[in-house]
Amino acid sequence: MALARILEAEVMDTREDALEYDAMDFTEVNTSFAERAVQIAPERGTVLDIGTGTARIPILLARRRPFWRITAIDLSSNMLHVGEQNVREEGLEKQITLRLVDAKRLPFQDCEFDTVVSNSIVHHIPDPGPFFREFKRVVAQGGGILVRDLFRPDDEATLNEIVARVCINDTEYQTKLFRDSLHAAFTLEEVRQLASTAGLHDVRIYQSSDRHWTLERSFSRPA
Repeated sequence: MALARILEAEVMDTREDALEYDAMDFTEVNTSFAERAVQIAPERGTVLDIGTGTARIPILLARRRPFWRITAIDLSSNMLHVGEQNVREEGLEKQITLRLVDAKRLPFQDCEFDTVVSNSIVHHIPDPGPFFREFKRVVAQGGGILVRDLFRPDDEATLNEIVARVCINDTEYQTKLFRDSLHAAFTLEEVRQLASTAGLHDVRIYQSSDRHWTLERSFSRPA
């Protein structure tokens, strides 16, 4: 029997959540994401990072692309508070703007951003349909898109194996956060259905690691 989806909190909004999350070692995953974002996006332009958390990914992006202007949003004020500290420590306040925004109701114009990226937000949202429609709306025609998240394993045994391997150096609380995220994630087929329903027919959706899926579209200038 397939593993059922178990929802977790949509917003990790306690200070404990933010500090524990920021302390987790996502270096390899975040670096891989940032490097792929650079590959699918133009060298200059505006970038929206949805679900930025503590702003670790915008910092990696800004280091690689000094001519990007990055707007990074999240629905957790505590995550953004830690993110602001991280951005200040890197001296990137002029390049990265952090805002408290709901990903399901973006306060931006149609086609406002050259590139939209999002890492590990989809599993937090009970119904991600509005999120998919919104990022499609605000990205420019032919703009770059990179969305990546965990996918739900087929069974509990596989989930346990992934947790044991990935969380070997994590605290008990950090391990619980990761386990809950796997339970709350979508399968690859569910992601394809969400994208199709949102009218995202020109994107590539694929399994990008033993626990991640990726939805992407490379930037191309309109004819």
